[in-house]
Amino acid sequence: MNTITRYILLVLGIFVSLHYILSFTHEEYGRATSFSQIASHFKGPTPEEDVVVARPPVHPPPTVEKGPRRANASFVILARNSDLAGTLSSIHELESRFNSGFNYPYVLLNEVEFTAEFKSKVSAAVSSKVEFGVIPNEHWYQPEWIDEEKATKSRNQMTANGVKYGGSVAYRNMCRFNSGFFFRHPLLLKYRWYWRVEPSVHYHCDIHTDPFLFMEDNDKVYSFTITVYEISATIPGLWGHVKDFVEKHPEYVAPNNSMGFISNNDGMSYNTCHFWSNFEIADMNFWRGPAYTAFFEYLDSTGGFYYERWGDAPVHSIAASLFARRDQLHFFEEIGYQHDDWSHCPLTEQKWEQGKCACDRGHSFDYDPSSCKRRWDQFENSWS
Repeated sequence: MNTITRYILLVLGIFVSLHYILSFTHEEYGRATSFSQIASHFKGPTPEEDVVVARPPVHPPPTVEKGPRRANASFVILARNSDLAGTLSSIHELESRFNSGFNYPYVLLNEVEFTAEFKSKVSAAVSSKVEFGVIPNEHWYQPEWIDEEKATKSRNQMTANGVKYGGSVAYRNMCRFNSGFFFRHPLLLKYRWYWRVEPSVHYHCDIHTDPFLFMEDNDKVYSFTITVYEISATIPGLWGHVKDFVEKHPEYVAPNNSMGFISNNDGMSYNTCHFWSNFEIADMNFWRGPAYTAFFEYLDSTGGFYYERWGDAPVHSIAASLFARRDQLHFFEEIGYQHDDWSHCPLTEQKWEQGKCACDRGHSFDYDPSSCKRRWDQFENSWS
């Protein structure tokens, strides 16, 4: 073996030795210089091998911002075409003080079709959806089975005695409708909560929180701002029928109810205190439930809405006081409200300032001699 051959073998040996040393000490070098890796460059993929296809990167779905939570609720306005100015006035104040920030829908009902002018002007005044409906005749007009001679005699007597609305059949129709039928109207069946609004009322304070959600979140069924004594001459037989119903259906009377508010003697008589229902925020499922349905149908069958002059306010109030727990009724101190000459103004300075109220606290009806608010306070303090 000559000298050149020996040098070639020496260099080759050194190279092989370095290759093996690097293969064992450097993993990446070992993989890159393996025989299988080198061979793969000289042949295509075999049938058993998957060809990896590049895919675009996966991005999370875009975030969809949800609007503020709202209750399944609507304003309800019972109005005539001649009430257009008063209806617009109430809506303007309600929008300014509350609904422009909450956008709850409106349902307006009339015993006849609303005029095009009425619909156009109301639609322009609201910030949300508005629907107009006609009340079915059977829900509005005096039933045929009413003894008209008896009803006329009663109206004439009330008129002679100077009873407010004593001679009005239309007023009786309205009270009966509001007592037992408005929540059955097709336009309202899709809603659970309602806020009753009358033409020509006033809202004195900004309302920053959602009363509907407050009711829903706190398991309330009925709320009010003013409570008054009813005119006794309009309901002489009402409480007797209430006692008859309760005797027949004790299963409907709620434990921990509000009998102590509406009666001074454990139910022997009615003290005529009621929640003034021209403002009420309540749960229509309560009116649609078995207790109130049976109660209204029983009262209606007696003819008392026409033979006397039963109002929806005492009917609603008695039902809410007996068939709901007392903690399910709520007084909205912060909602400043006025109907005719009677007004509720928040009495605490903090609530008055927070609401930027325009009412005079010194003229609030709360503790007027005709108000039942003092009795409500006493009743509430007795168990709270």
